[in-house]
Amino acid sequence: MMVPTKPTTIEIDVQKLDDVLRRVEANELTEDDCQTIRTLLASYVHLTELLKDKNTSLARLRKLLFGASTEKTAAVIGGGKEAQPPSAGATATPTAEEQFAGESSIKTPRKGHGRNGADAYAGAEKIVVPHESLQPGDPCPKCERGTVYETNRPGVLVRLVGQAPMQARVYELQKLRCNLCGVIFTAQPPEGVGAEKYDATAGSMIGLLKYGSGMPFNRLEGLQGDLGIPLPASTQWDIIRAKAEKIAPAFEELIRQAAQGEVLHNDDTTVKILEFMGARAKKQVLAEDAAEDAAEKETSDRRGMFTSGVVSTKEGRKIALFFSGRKHAGENLADVLAERSQSLAAPIQMCDALTRNLPAELETIVAHCLAHGRRRFVEVADRFPEQCRYVLESLAVIYRNDAIAHQRKLSPSSRRHFHQMESGPVMDELRDWLGRQLEDRLAEPNSSLGVAISYMLKHWEKLTLFLRVPGAPLDNNICERALKRAILHRKNALFYKTRRGAHVGDLFMSLIHTCQLCRANPFDYLTELERHADELSANPQNWMPWNYRETLHGTVATSAAC
Repeated sequence: MMVPTKPTTIEIDVQKLDDVLRRVEANELTEDDCQTIRTLLASYVHLTELLKDKNTSLARLRKLLFGASTEKTAAVIGGGKEAQPPSAGATATPTAEEQFAGESSIKTPRKGHGRNGADAYAGAEKIVVPHESLQPGDPCPKCERGTVYETNRPGVLVRLVGQAPMQARVYELQKLRCNLCGVIFTAQPPEGVGAEKYDATAGSMIGLLKYGSGMPFNRLEGLQGDLGIPLPASTQWDIIRAKAEKIAPAFEELIRQAAQGEVLHNDDTTVKILEFMGARAKKQVLAEDAAEDAAEKETSDRRGMFTSGVVSTKEGRKIALFFSGRKHAGENLADVLAERSQSLAAPIQMCDALTRNLPAELETIVAHCLAHGRRRFVEVADRFPEQCRYVLESLAVIYRNDAIAHQRKLSPSSRRHFHQMESGPVMDELRDWLGRQLEDRLAEPNSSLGVAISYMLKHWEKLTLFLRVPGAPLDNNICERALKRAILHRKNALFYKTRRGAHVGDLFMSLIHTCQLCRANPFDYLTELERHADELSANPQNWMPWNYRETLHGTVATSAAC
């Protein structure tokens, strides 16, 4: 039997397994039963081989089967004091608490209470309820001597109601016919109803559910049908496609704004686009122009499909962009930077060490993700606990220092100086220790620990860029969190049908996630973009998630004045 390199995960309960066994006894196996039995036997052989490996512990076996629940240092190596270098008796670098005695602790809110005050409902409709019998200035009905006045804090009641994601209104226009001449008189629709069947809010809600929350069109169709407001999947796509054409200038402007960023994070994940697969791909290749240049030909010959995430930061403002297709993350980043002003200096690029994130033509200051280097030690901590404890707790000091720098709201230059003073000695000691592990043969170079050490040493300069360049981040976590948006869509919708559909998805994901990073309301933003499509097309820079409300208020004020 062929032993799979990675076990296939299937969900099977006892009842289903009993049914398969009964069909085995009756000699009535189906093709699905054969596949189930084949998968179970392959998994059994794979687990047997793992158990023969002396390096396989129960903790590692559980991690292989079910995945790691967290990579926090305390969960990986347990609690305790800061570790000392296993190969030396010298005292380890003091903890952050010892370094910064008297520093106010960084408090995080208690999680899981599930309660929200009235101020948390920023999108709720506010209804002012006056007192039924009293007004400010009236005599007090209790003591009959004082005067009542309005307090600064009114009483608050919060009431939540459920409704369908898409609401519908049916206007029945009364018709009157003359019994003599037969002329029919129809009532006029109420003011503000409009001539369009689908309001701008319809496309906003569909886009937010599909590309923001991962609800496929077919699933929303079923939900709406159950609630008595039918909305076919094909109709949803028509609404989304038409809306994307109207708000496309906002996406193009986001790309131009992101290109001017100080730090650009990039990474990618896989995606399926049916147009690039199977018979569709062959038909597409035959239809393409034979005169395409070498770069486009190389991309078209590539079989992989990717969704690249690019997160640009500048002066605390964050922009998220998504691009799906044949190109790698580095190639998409190069397309973004083509919009960069020539007068600006080269930006900082944060990514992992994969070469596809770094095309040769990019002129950036490259920093590598410290979390990727750290993760390699997390993966082998069960086999080399003492060595990994020292590495992980040394890096914990660095992250603690960075958190303190953010708490103090230090400028990029001050943050760099702070890290040089407090994190530099820790990183120098860590580098010396890593080097000794290989030089003194304390760690086998070909072992998993040796590979993790070699990775850190090979990319040390780019992993520690934050010690030399102001504003350089520690890791690429912000981009990996952004890519969860695309992963959520992939897990639910599974694929895009065409490259046009992928582009529409990228557009909505970019606008929605940028709104979330800027703490703007994505539903309101998408709606206002469509309602002011002409103004958006003329001045897209005034309709970004961080300034559209000011532009809208200015438009409203100007219209009222006219």
